[in-house]
Amino acid sequence: MKWGLPMSYTTLLTETRDAISTVTVNRPERLNALNRQVMQELDECFRGLQTDDGVRVVILTGAGEKAFVAGADINELAALTPLEGQEFSRYGQGVLDRIENLGKPVIAAVNGFALGGGCELAMACTLRVASESARFAQPEVKLGIIPGYAGTQRLARLVGKGRALELILTGEAVTAQEAYRLGLVNQVVPPAELMNAARALARKILANAPLAIKFALEAVHHGLEMTQEEGQFLEATLFGLCCTTEDMKEGTRAFLEKRPAKFVGR
Repeated sequence: MKWGLPMSYTTLLTETRDAISTVTVNRPERLNALNRQVMQELDECFRGLQTDDGVRVVILTGAGEKAFVAGADINELAALTPLEGQEFSRYGQGVLDRIENLGKPVIAAVNGFALGGGCELAMACTLRVASESARFAQPEVKLGIIPGYAGTQRLARLVGKGRALELILTGEAVTAQEAYRLGLVNQVVPPAELMNAARALARKILANAPLAIKFALEAVHHGLEMTQEEGQFLEATLFGLCCTTEDMKEGTRAFLEKRPAKFVGR
């Protein structure tokens, strides 16, 4: 089973404006299910976003009103051999790892069903804003499989071992409000306000120093995989790097002069 990169997007829509790039999974007739082509295009798209200096925040959403991403393509899953199943899982994990470790914040604007791979995709994002109509689930056990795009790992880290196991072992969906209570999402808003809320959150991030944002992401992501002592050493190292930047000098000077800072990302 080959996983080459496509030359152009047919399952994604992309738009960049004011340093915010919006990526939309565009298969509404299939509830934006993650087939092989979508995964390949997400991989290519986020490779490009990673090195695009004109993009500082990414918003990821799904087309239509019903689904963010309603899971993987079951027709593809049903045909997997054991070896292909492992490769399928590892490839998807790699794509989602790229999103999580982009070096720039990625905001999931969850506009409907986020099931299976869709829930895993949302969890790979830095922050999650959910419509009141959103639903979250890891229903893989109902198909005789388990989450394969790191859902067993990210869900436990976000909501704790006990609640993660309850969601994974029952396969039941939770509402946006319950997801908020669990700590799975950061905000819940009416459907009509979803994209505006995601953009408002992006603009709050954009107001801050780009390198500080990058280093903060690194400190949290990598620090969680370390002992606290190791994580604190990483934090101190990155704090020291911040002190070498023009933005640190500008930020502290602007505070003392009681004016808005003008960050340049250096």
